[in-house]
Amino acid sequence: MSTTLDKPVVATLADAAAAPVRRRRRGRRDALGRTGPLKYLAHAGVWLYVVLLAAPLYYLVISAFKQNIDIFQQPFSPFTPLTLDNFAKAFDQAALGTAMLNSVYVTLGAEVLTLLLALPAAYGLARSRGTLGRVVERTFALGFLIPGFAALVPTVLLAIAIGLFHTREFLILFLPASALPLTVILLTQAMRAVPQELEESAVLDGAGGLRVLWSIYVPLSIPTLTVVAILNFLSFWNEYFFSLVIIGPDAALRTAQVALPTLSIANAAQYGVLAAGILITLIPAYLVYAVFADKMENAVLAGALKG
Repeated sequence: MSTTLDKPVVATLADAAAAPVRRRRRGRRDALGRTGPLKYLAHAGVWLYVVLLAAPLYYLVISAFKQNIDIFQQPFSPFTPLTLDNFAKAFDQAALGTAMLNSVYVTLGAEVLTLLLALPAAYGLARSRGTLGRVVERTFALGFLIPGFAALVPTVLLAIAIGLFHTREFLILFLPASALPLTVILLTQAMRAVPQELEESAVLDGAGGLRVLWSIYVPLSIPTLTVVAILNFLSFWNEYFFSLVIIGPDAALRTAQVALPTLSIANAAQYGVLAAGILITLIPAYLVYAVFADKMENAVLAGALKG
C-alpha cells in the first residue's frame, strides 16, 4: 500500500525541517549584530598585532641592503640606494659559507638520528598496554624538567672521555637527546590513534614489526611527524650555547649561529653588515617552514578536530 502526500503537506514538512537551520542562522546574525563596535575593535587589534610583528622583520630586511648613513637617516624607507655589498662582507668576514654548510650537516644529521630513535620508541609505547609502557612514557616526559644548561658540564666531560670534544659529530649525537622527549610523546599519541584492526590485518598477511611500523604507522602519522620535524629543525638550526662550547673556536667547524656574533666584533658600527648576516641565517629556516607550512597547519587543525 502506498501513501501519497499532498503538496501543501510536503511543503509544510520541508518548512518544519528547515526551521532549526533558519533559527541558527538568525541567531548568528543577531550575535554578530550585537557585537557592534567590538567586532571592528577586534579586527583592529589583530591588524595591529600583525604590524607589530612585521615591522621589525621589514626593518631587518631593508637594513641589510642599506649603508649605515641611510639606516640612520631613513630607516624604513625603501627608496634609498640599495646595495648587495653587505652580504659579500658578511660572507667574507664571518666565513658564513662554511658555517652554513656546517649548520646544514649538524641539523640534518641530528634530525635524521632523532627520527630514527623516536619512531621505534613511539611505536613500542603506542602498542604497549601495561604498566611498564606508562612508566617509560612518563620517564620520557621527565626530560622536560631538565634545563639545558644543567647538562653542560656532564656533556663536556662525556665528549672529552670519548674523544669527540670540539667535533661536529658529537653535537649530532647530543642534540637528539634534547628533542626526544617531545618527539616521542607527540608521535606516541599520534600512533595510538591508528586503528588496531589495520595492524592485525597486516600481521595476518605476514608483515613483521618493522613492516607494520613503516607501512601503516608512519604514513598515518605523517601530519604529526611533519610538526615534530619542523620544530626540531628550528631548534637544531638555532642552537647556539652547546654549539659554541662543544665545537669550539675553530672557524672551519663552527655553525652559522656561532659564526654570526663574530660580525659584531669585526663590524661594531656596520649595522647593514650585521643585518645581512642575520638575514642569511634566517633564510634556510624560512624556506623549510614555507615548504611544510600547509602540512603543519593541517596537522594542527586535524588535532583540534579530533579533540
